[in-house]
Amino acid sequence: MIKIAVAGAAGAFGVKHLDALAKIDGVQVTSVVGRTQDSISAFAKERGIQHATTDLAETLAKDDVDAVILSTPTQMHADQSIQCMQAGKHVLCEIPMSDSAADARRVVEVQKETGMVGMAGQVRRFNPSHQFMKNKIKAGELSIQQMDVQTYFFRRSNMNALGNPRSWTDHLLWHHACHTVDLFMYQTGEVPSEVFALQGPKHPELGIAMDMSIGLKTPKGAICTLSLSFNNDGPLGTFFRYICDNGTYIARYDDLVDGSENPIDLTGVAVSSNGIELIDREFVDAIESKREPNGSFRQVLPVMEVLDRLEKSML
Repeated sequence: MIKIAVAGAAGAFGVKHLDALAKIDGVQVTSVVGRTQDSISAFAKERGIQHATTDLAETLAKDDVDAVILSTPTQMHADQSIQCMQAGKHVLCEIPMSDSAADARRVVEVQKETGMVGMAGQVRRFNPSHQFMKNKIKAGELSIQQMDVQTYFFRRSNMNALGNPRSWTDHLLWHHACHTVDLFMYQTGEVPSEVFALQGPKHPELGIAMDMSIGLKTPKGAICTLSLSFNNDGPLGTFFRYICDNGTYIARYDDLVDGSENPIDLTGVAVSSNGIELIDREFVDAIESKREPNGSFRQVLPVMEVLDRLEKSML
């Protein structure tokens, strides 16, 4: 039995992880961490979890915690991941693993020193639609010429996915672009040799750019065109178009169609269609198998360094 704690458990993605963990055999959630004691205690009681606290250190001191899933604000990810590993706990950190390349390097160094399993929640690697494409690429059936991606939200105030006020500020580059940059690098197997980024005006209160355009090109010539917005009052989410030498494919949420909008059967690609469940399963299996997980801190570090290059290109 692997005993797991979830920090940020009552947030939008903390709940998704708890629901996913409930579907995995050999896992028990033994502790949750939240912002206020009253609210996290009530949440734990509702979920049948024995321990609840506002102090991550208290959870890390418990003998019945083997691993931690961090669904906490982005700005906490690097320090909390390091804190977990130095306490002898395996850690799965929600995307992004940090909000700077320097902090990402610190996280990787501590993972090497401690030998704990350290993984970033790069969920796009695990969504069945993108796994389907990865399998075709590995089989030599196609290669990517261009990935055209749109990431659109309507978020002109500091609210989370549940419509509740956020205690922190989200970021188009260090969070949402991180998904696509990682996926593009994962699918092509290359680090971009050319990058550029443009950003629109910053929000007067949030202090972040609300619109962004990003371009990437690999040494072999594949390109990625990414458009991001917090201003889009229209279909929300991230939409991927794979333009390949042998066909075009479009991924929307968990669905995949070809260029003529014919549905692609994803049955049997993975044991679940839930990407959060699939990253949690990978994390648990890596702990049990004592191996490096897909999406380890080490593997994701080059992505963080590309984001750093993109940020500097906008200065």
